[in-house]
Amino acid sequence: MKKLGGPWKKVLIIILVVVVVLLAAVFAMNHFGGSEAVKFKVLGEQEIPQDIVGQVIPEYRDLERALACMVDDKVYVLVSRGEKPTSGFDLNIDRMAIEEKDGVTNLAVYANFADPEPGVALTQILTYPLKVAETELTQLPDQIELRVQYK
Repeated sequence: MKKLGGPWKKVLIIILVVVVVLLAAVFAMNHFGGSEAVKFKVLGEQEIPQDIVGQVIPEYRDLERALACMVDDKVYVLVSRGEKPTSGFDLNIDRMAIEEKDGVTNLAVYANFADPEPGVALTQILTYPLKVAETELTQLPDQIELRVQYK
């Protein structure tokens, strides 16, 4: 077997150093910060707790936002699009993650918003697209942030 010499030896050492640094960065992000996925289930209309239907939804359905509330020791997340002039507007909750920075817990809610296709006949009625999800969280986060992607 031949020994590496000259410039090839230096290139190999540089590559090894880069790989070690990248692995250390990935390890640090996963163990000392970054985000932790939150498990959740999007609820159907009949599954939403009555406290949310009667108090939270009427208060916040006009706003485009995400909010969290606690009902019977469970944390629920509501994502709303606000008031829309027609049918055809939709949203889906893609994922959620808890991010901790400087002692502050932030719940990042990733949602996909879909608007109606241009030229499609739509019902002219005010709508309030929203979704409610039950999470695995046991306490409310300090902050909640809606991160939207349009389809």
